[in-house]
Amino acid sequence: MKTILVPIDFSEHSQNALQVASFLAKQHHAKIILFHMIGISESVFAKSELEEEEEVKYYLQLAKKKLKSFLDKSYLRNLQIETIIQNLKDFSEVSTVAQEKQADLVVMGSHGASTFHAFFVGSNTEKVVRTSHIPVLVIKSKHSSFHIKKILFATDLSPESAFAYEKAKALAKTFHAELSIVHVNTIGANYRSNSKIREDIVSFRALLKENVDVEIHDDSTVEDGIFNHAMNINADIVALSTRGRKGLAHFFLGSIGENVANTVRLPVLTIRAQLTPKK
Repeated sequence: MKTILVPIDFSEHSQNALQVASFLAKQHHAKIILFHMIGISESVFAKSELEEEEEVKYYLQLAKKKLKSFLDKSYLRNLQIETIIQNLKDFSEVSTVAQEKQADLVVMGSHGASTFHAFFVGSNTEKVVRTSHIPVLVIKSKHSSFHIKKILFATDLSPESAFAYEKAKALAKTFHAELSIVHVNTIGANYRSNSKIREDIVSFRALLKENVDVEIHDDSTVEDGIFNHAMNINADIVALSTRGRKGLAHFFLGSIGENVANTVRLPVLTIRAQLTPKK
């Protein structure tokens, strides 16, 4: 891991993300790129050239002043940090910046909402995750230290999820972390027999060309099952595959429920799913 991109808005949440990024940067001798979007209104550019230039300068100077204070943290000492300030209006453009800078990981903060839907959908975090081809680590709370020793990868056993698993496996190797796999079987109308799931696991292994161990966890909802299993095995982060076009309301080929326990504060690593056969 050489480069970590951290989108910031000077909030407490982006400060939490930056601190986690600093831990990872020190562990992997990586560079941090801080990215701040000014988001100047179109109305500014409707003014005269002189007025436009003065207003743009004002917002740039304001951002630089805030950035100086934002970076005045002891945990950032001796780290290589590059700062980028651009006038972009949509957080989905973070993906473009990440690719241009050849980032290996995007780390960003979330407000830590108590439900799965509120955590992602309609937020700037969701826009980045939905469009990013680079893995995104979402931080929900402050961490006084951060070490990734165990990753839980949740799968629906689909071909898209198999591709995401390969990415998660590579990241686990980078982090020197143990990688566990879980498939959640929901109790109720959508409940499937273990024998049918075992058949799907065989197909999943064939896609991976690897005899991976997949745990089956029964729970009331997929999201509850993921996080309950993560806590049972003391996972440090949860990894999930995402579908870019449908956004995070559609993990796992369709929709999952929207409720997540209020106490869950595990970071979530999202990996863009796509179909790429293993060679």
